[in-house]
Amino acid sequence: MALTSRKPRLTQPLVREDGSLRPATWDEALSRVAEGFSAVRDTRGGEGFAMFSCSKSTNEMNYAAQKFGRAVLGTNNIDSCNRT
Repeated sequence: MALTSRKPRLTQPLVREDGSLRPATWDEALSRVAEGFSAVRDTRGGEGFAMFSCSKSTNEMNYAAQKFGRAVLGTNNIDSCNRT
């Protein structure tokens, strides 16, 4: 398979504005994400979020994901595919 058949990767973040995507700086994109997460947390609390982690990840990565979900997002809605 020729590598030239692959689509080019994004090299900068895109943000949606007036229904279409436009290039943005990393600071702008991350600020929008933080504002969106804060808005969900303010209106729905921890129930507005859920975390799902993969059994193919390391224990450390799964621990970090659940810790982020509980401590930062304030959710207990955490699951993984470890039991399947």
